Amino acid sequence: MANAKLGEALRLLGIDGAAGRVYLALLELAPAPLGAIGTAAGLAGEELTTAYGRLVDAGLASAAEEGADVVAPVPPAAGLEILARHRAAELEESRLTVGGAFESFRRQRFAAHHDNLVEVVTGDAIGPRMRHAWASAREQIRQLDSPPYFPLAGATDDALATLARGVTQRVVYSRASLEEPGQLETAIEPCIEAGEQARVLPAVPVKLVIIDEAYALVSLSIEEADVHSTMLVVQPCGLLSALIALFEQTWQTALPFHGRATRPAGLPPADRRLLRLLAGGASDEIIARELGISRRTFFRRLQILMARLGAANRFQMALQAQRAGWL
Repeated sequence: MANAKLGEALRLLGIDGAAGRVYLALLELAPAPLGAIGTAAGLAGEELTTAYGRLVDAGLASAAEEGADVVAPVPPAAGLEILARHRAAELEESRLTVGGAFESFRRQRFAAHHDNLVEVVTGDAIGPRMRHAWASAREQIRQLDSPPYFPLAGATDDALATLARGVTQRVVYSRASLEEPGQLETAIEPCIEAGEQARVLPAVPVKLVIIDEAYALVSLSIEEADVHSTMLVVQPCGLLSALIALFEQTWQTALPFHGRATRPAGLPPADRRLLRLLAGGASDEIIARELGISRRTFFRRLQILMARLGAANRFQMALQAQRAGWL
């Protein structure tokens, strides 16, 4: 049992079975001729020379007399210390190698499993992907909207068709959306009149479209969108949940536009557009440009609306318009 335990200890230190048997024979017979040690260990010739050489290299044995065939073990302290350090270095290298191999496996497996969680869509592929998104919606579309806009013919028609199918559409527009030439009249207002629930903020954090709970389309950044023409398609994962939460938080802080349920009787479309632009924070110059009127005419219409609502200033006008269902 003692010999078996010693053999296992030697193996753990890197001494193989043959060299271990030679060392056990040395402890029992030495000093003795190497041939006798080999006979006891069951080795001879090249095998014995190789096994004994491993013991010498490990600092566990040497020739008992210079130039003689008689051999003996040597005090193991120094040799075992060097051997243990060498073994520890090998184990550490093995640990790093195995750990690195596992990390490589994990990354490859993770990438293979999650390849489709986030897809990058660029260039001409963006338009068809956006049209498919609107067509695939079944219950709800949530959107954070801001320029620059990808040139997509029929985008408003797609949105109107989606609303006509009964899909709820909630959109938070940035002030820049209202100030984009022609956007309010040709895209935003038709959707609002068709039942879109619209709100406005000075700015939105990201251009975003969420289709049901299925996936989201998101630009890398508003500032870079017109440079890179790049869109991410995010499938269900933690990132999609975060984007949904971002939309809901933004929606709660935005100011509402009115829709078809609260259309004010007798209010001309141009005045409705004026109020929406004011609510969105557009400048006087932008409002006059969007209405196609001079600044003087704009101020005159503004005064008429204020008088109609009994407001002494723009702030009061906004409150009264909200109460009247005009915003």
